[in-house]
Amino acid sequence: MLAHAPYTVNLASSNEKIFTFACNVIQEDIQRMQQLNIEMFVLHPGSHVGLGVEQGINNIIQGLNIIITGNEDIHILLETMSGKGTEVGYRFEHLKRILDGLEHPQKVGICLDLCHVYSAGYDIRNIDQILEEFDTILDLRRLKAIHLNDSLTPFHSLKDRHTYIGNGSIGLESILKVLTHPKLQHIPFYIETPL
Repeated sequence: MLAHAPYTVNLASSNEKIFTFACNVIQEDIQRMQQLNIEMFVLHPGSHVGLGVEQGINNIIQGLNIIITGNEDIHILLETMSGKGTEVGYRFEHLKRILDGLEHPQKVGICLDLCHVYSAGYDIRNIDQILEEFDTILDLRRLKAIHLNDSLTPFHSLKDRHTYIGNGSIGLESILKVLTHPKLQHIPFYIETPL
């Protein structure tokens, strides 16, 4: 089973109150998830709000190193983002930098959101190429879940606008290729829009 962190938390922030709030909320949620035997907890990495990607990444690393003790029974999954505003995590390289800075990287995986990566400039319609790039940068073994969403906006729009499966610019044919890809058969898929 998978749960999702509130969108209000922002580990990339340098504002002490916002950062501390994010750490506390995530720690409390992890405790709840463990009591419910939930295996994975998806987290948006955060927004740097003008500080720059590098500072945002450093803040996220700091926050996750505070939050994760290494004794958790749950995996925290960093979600791939669309690149809107000042989001961190819309490039695979951002997520790699975060993972490389963690004290307990074995407790952290990746949730691939189809709409988000497509909007960020990874053309999910060519799933083989995207999986190869993911594997080269992040390692496919780190991919623990997929958000199966179509995109209301065009390719590389840097917008987060989910739509019904097959009604967006990714299209049903491409989404079916993702669903049936042999390298993804062991990965759970989650739809975030109505069927």
